[in-house]
Amino acid sequence: MDFYTSLVYARNSPLVGKLAYYLLKLLGAEIPCSVPIGEGFELAHGGFGVVIHSKTSIGKRVKIYPGVGTGRSDIQHPISQSKFEGIVIEDDVILSPGAKILCKEGILRVGKGCVIGANAVLLKSTGENEIWAGIPAQCVGMRQDQ
Repeated sequence: MDFYTSLVYARNSPLVGKLAYYLLKLLGAEIPCSVPIGEGFELAHGGFGVVIHSKTSIGKRVKIYPGVGTGRSDIQHPISQSKFEGIVIEDDVILSPGAKILCKEGILRVGKGCVIGANAVLLKSTGENEIWAGIPAQCVGMRQDQ
């Protein structure tokens, strides 16, 4: 496990959690302590520019590259008027550099084994083992290595 990924897991430590959170933020990755993260997570290349919404949950063996963001797609409205409930990133997902996962209402799910391509803007839930790319992202294939 690399230094950056160690900081991600240390965020919830009673002794050094806040320090780990702020150090990670200082290094360019915003991952709130409220975000549950499964085992085998990898923050590739230090995750510079990664911003994860506090209502996101991340499964096991997820790999996140620099520039990835998750959050609301209706930020023009006050949070009190938003129908956004959260984002669920299931197991074995790869979020490529610059990918954005944005939800307008309810819960957006990135299905098990999915790959979200570089700079893609995902606005809807996916199935399992799908490859999504583009703006807005569309399913462009199936992952064969799962």
